[in-house]
Amino acid sequence: MRRFNPSQTLSIAVMCMLFTMPAMADLKLATSKNCIACHAVDKKLVGPSYKDVAKKYAGQAGAADKLAVKIVKGGGGVWGVIPMPANEQVSPGDAKTLANWVLSLK
Repeated sequence: MRRFNPSQTLSIAVMCMLFTMPAMADLKLATSKNCIACHAVDKKLVGPSYKDVAKKYAGQAGAADKLAVKIVKGGGGVWGVIPMPANEQVSPGDAKTLANWVLSLK
């Protein structure tokens, strides 16, 4: 097993924080906009999990823009019979941030 000196350990910890802080901020945004009432990161609730959404739209051009519009205007028929209601309290900028975050999940 490799051992790290204190300086390396601190560097690794800082790197981990830098990579996880945006994800934590975007989860906080999803929570503040009440998205988590119907969605979870890794399991289906009322709507699909965020990871399932990321898989479905992986590699599709314009996916973030498409999802951002769905977040604000709602939609239906893609994931079953329960439609996603409009979320007009979410600004277009926040919707784009949320869409990019969802698409980043693996």
